Amino acid sequence: MYRDPEIAEDTRARMLAWRRDIHANPETAFEEHRTANVVANALMLMGLPVHRGLAGTGVVGTLKNGEGPSIALRADLDALNMQELGTQPHASKCAGKMHACGHDGHTAMLLGAAEHLSRHRPFKGTVHFVFQPAEENEGGGRVMVDEGLFEQFPADAVYGMHNFPSLPRGQFAIRKGTMTAFLDTFEIVVTGKGSHGAMPETGIDSVVVSAQLVNALQTIVSRRTGATDSAVVSVTQIHGGDTWNVIPETVVLRGTVRTLDPAIQDKTQAAMQQICDGVAATHGAKVALDYRRGYPGVVNTPAETDAAIAAAASLVERAQVHTDIPPAMGSEDFAFMLQKRPGAYIGIGAGEGPNDPNVHNPYYDFNDNILPLGAAYWVALVRQQLPASRDESMMR
Repeated sequence: MYRDPEIAEDTRARMLAWRRDIHANPETAFEEHRTANVVANALMLMGLPVHRGLAGTGVVGTLKNGEGPSIALRADLDALNMQELGTQPHASKCAGKMHACGHDGHTAMLLGAAEHLSRHRPFKGTVHFVFQPAEENEGGGRVMVDEGLFEQFPADAVYGMHNFPSLPRGQFAIRKGTMTAFLDTFEIVVTGKGSHGAMPETGIDSVVVSAQLVNALQTIVSRRTGATDSAVVSVTQIHGGDTWNVIPETVVLRGTVRTLDPAIQDKTQAAMQQICDGVAATHGAKVALDYRRGYPGVVNTPAETDAAIAAAASLVERAQVHTDIPPAMGSEDFAFMLQKRPGAYIGIGAGEGPNDPNVHNPYYDFNDNILPLGAAYWVALVRQQLPASRDESMMR
């Protein structure tokens, strides 16, 4: 159980309206123009100065209350390219796009916190409310950082939050150190010698070479990675061939690699290159590996993790704040912000039962019941990290 957060009823109503409006009108990476307008207009109505344009559709609102430390709080704006199958009244109006990860809820919770803090100002210092585009696959966090997020909006620390449908409502989850995986992608182009399907001896079979590559790549995890280390190598696409009786000249393989340690990341990439070179030499084919480093791992810094734990524990029982969760093999581009500033990324429980759809499921819908708790977490964190003097606190 958790204590009822002190978020005003009108703020709760607005959070619900924001969340469902954004859910019904999803926009994907770097196209969040309508969503950015909703956010910017809401912040301006709160009296906050608003900056727009970082990463194209990013929005930053700033609340300053005297001199003191500064922190940045981040939410993500974008939806996914997938078809929603739910039938709720606020279901997606855009074919092939839906908020299947809860970014609509993250945005609404941070707006609710901004409204509460702008009204009451129980802190001394500066809060930057960062609304980031393109978290899904396109690295909007990296773009905001590269375009000067922390130069324009200096922050001593940065914090993020994500809903966890697998964690019961009223609970939080976090860990010090690596919390999410390093995300890499790869493309392998196999070039053989095309031939008639009835005369394979006259060519170099790119399909057979590709099949051997798929199998050999799995040995990186099973035979080259220590049992206590973590790595995932998945071939997710195979493209080649046009008809039944022609062995194609070229086959393309694509996939993803997930690791939790930069050393294992380097080792995995080197092993992939070695396998590609070896299989190519065995068959007389050409095998070109394009290995692309993507999102780094989210690495929570110790002091900021402790701060996040304390803020969560001020709202729920300490036993409901789990601090020993295993790292997730999913990825998150909040990691780029943590490469520039200390900070912490926490999960907020959103589960109501064992059959709740998880994120990236076509039936997923953000749990509106956690909106007040999520906003209250941000408020508690600000109050804790930017404390006002006792006299000022009593005057509020």
